[in-house]
Amino acid sequence: MSSGNDAAAGDEGTPEGEPEPRVDGPGGGAAAVRPRQPRSFWKELPILIGIALVLALLIKTFLVQAFSIPSDSMQNTLQQGDRVLVDKLTPWFGSKPERGEVVVFHDPDNWLAGEPTPTPNPVQKVLSWIGLMPSAEEKDLIKRVIGVGGDTVECKGSGPLKVNGKALNEPYVYPGNTPCSVDDQGGQFTVKVPKGFIWVMGDHRQNSRDSRYNQSDRNHGMVPVDKVVGRAIVKAWPINRWGTLPIPDTFDQPGLDEQSSAAASLTVAPEGIAVAAVLPVVVWRRRRTDRQESENAALRQAESTKR
Repeated sequence: MSSGNDAAAGDEGTPEGEPEPRVDGPGGGAAAVRPRQPRSFWKELPILIGIALVLALLIKTFLVQAFSIPSDSMQNTLQQGDRVLVDKLTPWFGSKPERGEVVVFHDPDNWLAGEPTPTPNPVQKVLSWIGLMPSAEEKDLIKRVIGVGGDTVECKGSGPLKVNGKALNEPYVYPGNTPCSVDDQGGQFTVKVPKGFIWVMGDHRQNSRDSRYNQSDRNHGMVPVDKVVGRAIVKAWPINRWGTLPIPDTFDQPGLDEQSSAAASLTVAPEGIAVAAVLPVVVWRRRRTDRQESENAALRQAESTKR
């Protein structure tokens, strides 16, 4: 029978088959556990790359995406080869395109027929898929929103361009261009924009195949709102052209929203009539309740006095 101290006193204290404990220091001491070695950087690198790709894909899908400007139709606001960042988040929350915004939209009805499509290499395909490069395969266009649902847009002679009868002062139009194009292919027009659509035009008015020159398509030159990818908010590249893309002041002029305001008032009017009709009933019921409560209180007081 062992007393429990025999293992410490002799040389036979370590059971057979078990490793000797590791003793640090010249004088021995407590057994030390070997610390876990940190994972190699090269083993972690694929994980980090995977996380980065997932984040980039989420950002591209729900937040912002980069697009390249393929033509001169938006000069001088945007130059061919510029990279813009497009806000894709706000449309998820019901935001609709507004007048004056520069928007990217999917080709609504073969507007890009005959236009050459670049052939990306495998690396460009991967980078465009995750949003680090503009997609070369998607057929997208970029123009300025001139009219939204309910607006009347017209061009007569060389201009000015009018929305709901109000002339627009357009400093963004390409120098040397007239706001309206004098031709019989679509440059002279008066259109009413249906709900759920927008009317778009390029800033380089005499070098832009926009709503004016697609009036023979199934949408009569209008762009369905559900085809809009998002609003271009920033010129991101090249660095020397970095800048934001604000809505020009001309779209804030008084009276431009008269028709929209009239439509809004028509929408609100029935609600106002309903409130006006219900209010007297609510007041009458409130007074009746107060009177009943007063009578009940008087009865209780009388009963209390009798007791």
